[in-house]
Amino acid sequence: MSKTSLNRGIRVSLIMVTLGVISALHPGSNAQEAPPIFGDVTIGQKFSPDPLVVRGMSGGSVAGNRVAGRIETPTGPCTGFIDETPDHTIKLTSNFDYLKLQVQAPQDTTIIVKGPGGTWCNDDLDGKNPGISGEWLSGNYEVWIGSYEKGKYFPYTLKITEVK
Repeated sequence: MSKTSLNRGIRVSLIMVTLGVISALHPGSNAQEAPPIFGDVTIGQKFSPDPLVVRGMSGGSVAGNRVAGRIETPTGPCTGFIDETPDHTIKLTSNFDYLKLQVQAPQDTTIIVKGPGGTWCNDDLDGKNPGISGEWLSGNYEVWIGSYEKGKYFPYTLKITEVK
């Protein structure tokens, strides 16, 4: 098993433990309604539900700026530690005049997005929650959610919305 596969396995195990605790705290919740873990997404304009939510575990052992290929982008610094493989792939079937990716996590996290037209990074769009918003071209986007400390993993949700 590769180190990246092992790290993802550890992260999925941590999510399952976290979800078990959440389910125990909220016995009325329906597990079928939970957003996918490390889910890949295909959307076009006017997608539903909006926001679309996926989740995962931030972090890894690779410096974010190494994967991004730069220290900073116009949307923010390429900081934190991530896995070599992306946490999510988002396929946009059409251009978007406005689309926002927003991470929500209990700890400070980072985001790196690579796709048509370039690479974008951010660490604090809304408080300590990173995000990327603006105009998006159709195509495939790779998304990494990082942690500031190497080898530290935190559960997160990634919300994708067309609402400004």
